[in-house]
Amino acid sequence: MNGRLPTAKVVILLLMSVLLGFSQPMPAGAQGFAGLGTTAEGFAVPEPGKSFAFPRDHGAHPDFRIEWWYITANLMGADGKAYGVQWTLFRSALQPGDHEGWNSPQIWMGHAGLTTPDRHFVAERIARGGIGQAGVTPEPFDAWIDDWRMQAAAPAKGSETNAPSDGLANVTLRATGAEFGYALGLTAKGPIVLQGQGGYSVKSAAGQASYYYSQPFYTVRGTISLPGGDVAVTGQAWLDREWSSQPLAADQTGWDWFSLHFDSGDKLMGFRLRDSGAGYTSATWIAADGTPSPLPPGALTVEPLSSAQVAGRTVPVGWRLRLPARGLDITTTAVNPQAWMATRTPYWEGPISVSGSHQGRGYLEMTGY
Repeated sequence: MNGRLPTAKVVILLLMSVLLGFSQPMPAGAQGFAGLGTTAEGFAVPEPGKSFAFPRDHGAHPDFRIEWWYITANLMGADGKAYGVQWTLFRSALQPGDHEGWNSPQIWMGHAGLTTPDRHFVAERIARGGIGQAGVTPEPFDAWIDDWRMQAAAPAKGSETNAPSDGLANVTLRATGAEFGYALGLTAKGPIVLQGQGGYSVKSAAGQASYYYSQPFYTVRGTISLPGGDVAVTGQAWLDREWSSQPLAADQTGWDWFSLHFDSGDKLMGFRLRDSGAGYTSATWIAADGTPSPLPPGALTVEPLSSAQVAGRTVPVGWRLRLPARGLDITTTAVNPQAWMATRTPYWEGPISVSGSHQGRGYLEMTGY
């Protein structure tokens, strides 16, 4: 839900069934998309008014059922092509709390994606908590699953940043799959942004919510590895951090999630959660200096304009977004309409370009199609 939901991003609860020996995905049914509308069942739930503390809140929150560390990056190669990268670490708890060893109730899953104009590469990792195979430490920051890693790093020589020293101002990002890989350095040029009302992000009219913050001001430099060789890349990246125990309503069947970098320096996070009615939309306008302005539900309208056949289903890959309060009327175009994440719970996620009243680039995530 990068933002990127960016924050219930994918079906964490499905991972439980996979590790317990079930092979079929959970239906949307009366539990929301992939069971994310089930009751909290003794887990902690988000409440308004939380005081975030960094770097502490960069770490795991094991009393909540689901959580993720989610990076998407819009990149330009030295070869003149547009690329996209996704790196995600998910945590899911079978019960509240944590302890070391094989009896840990924490389960971890990683997704890595690399999108080119004509190909989309995907890899997935699964791990148990408590044995060192996966985890997150807040200070110094380190998030890993097997050899995939997002890790705090020293600033590059000569680099300058306006971001506070919050533990995530400079990080490295690494992942590999069967035919791809990437090694990237990310430097924040602006502050962390609290989404929703001070980091309390409401997801439905019934009040389901998550804690949600972003770092949307990363600049990127590094290398991607493709079957044809390595490509040097530069660009922009966006981190979404989110945790909750019941982030969806029971009738919400999926979402369409946008994280957008405008050429003006402003940014937009917006989503539509689909249900049996008109759906629930929410958005945060982020000024170039990092000041967030949360918008009321319904202020952002999203309209599918064009579709593509993707993995045997019809998926809307062209969109119109309107936000009258900011004079926004834009269309988005997929860099590669076939950016399908063929993971245990499949979804669409890939880089997009933006045209209309504002120009720019970003990422789109769609689930439930």
